[in-house]
Amino acid sequence: MFLIEWLSLCKFFHMDLNKRGWQWALLLLLALIWGTSFILMKRGLESYTNNQVAAFRMFFSFILFLPVIIKRIKKINKKNIKPLLLVGFVGNMIPAFLFTKAQTQIDSSLAGILNSMTPLFTLIIGMFLYKSHVKLINIIGLVLGFLGAMGLIYNGSAEFLKGSHWYAILVVIATLCYGISVNEIKYKLKDLDGVTIACLSFFLIGPAAGIMLLFSDFSVALNTENYLRNLGFIAILALFSSVIAVTLFNILIKYTSTIFATSVTYIIPIFAILWGMFDGEKITINEILWSFVILLGIYLVNKEKIISI
Repeated sequence: MFLIEWLSLCKFFHMDLNKRGWQWALLLLLALIWGTSFILMKRGLESYTNNQVAAFRMFFSFILFLPVIIKRIKKINKKNIKPLLLVGFVGNMIPAFLFTKAQTQIDSSLAGILNSMTPLFTLIIGMFLYKSHVKLINIIGLVLGFLGAMGLIYNGSAEFLKGSHWYAILVVIATLCYGISVNEIKYKLKDLDGVTIACLSFFLIGPAAGIMLLFSDFSVALNTENYLRNLGFIAILALFSSVIAVTLFNILIKYTSTIFATSVTYIIPIFAILWGMFDGEKITINEILWSFVILLGIYLVNKEKIISI
């Protein structure tokens, strides 16, 4: 893929991503791309099961990455094979299945809002596993973020313990996975560039996704009216949200901190909500208020410079 090879050279980004303005520009671009991923997943789920959507997304990404994988596969060694496996499965494959499962019961806007917990887990994991230092205000931000997320999940519903909001917890688990993956990229894969990390991690998970599809039953999907169109939406999801966005995100991590890079999830809810509203979904005042609590918590997490992150 010419686009990915161009990104791998980083001639444009090498000069500009050292500047904060361009870092923010890339952050907004990533938010726009990933903000649309929830609605694309929703479209795929109209014909396919949640596992099929996730498996197609991973397998299509693997296929799209193949030209780059062939050129970079020799970079896999004993030192980086475990981190790459972790990034592939924990940072990409597991969240893909968790998100599609969650979206069988929750709106894309809610999924996008809960996704903003990623920086919180990134901070916690960095602090405990990589010995990064935090300020009291950062801890306050963590607490607020968790309270906001729990309030958003509960949202005043007495049916919480037996209702579909349990599926929202799957999104929270996915953000934990992202937090692990981001720290692994930053600290264990320093010798690999963002493109190499992206393509090799998908090389390690792509075949598994293909096997899942091989043994999957598509009889129900083939009987739906728009199964080809919805398969196209999944392909778009793979191209933009996995291949392009993951590559750009990995590059951004190399130029900035893990906390700044994961700050993309602060902005994603805005696009997710807008797309959800455009698609006819409703958002309540309570969801908006709890969203502000989450964003306030995340703001406090980033209030002061965090050493080693």
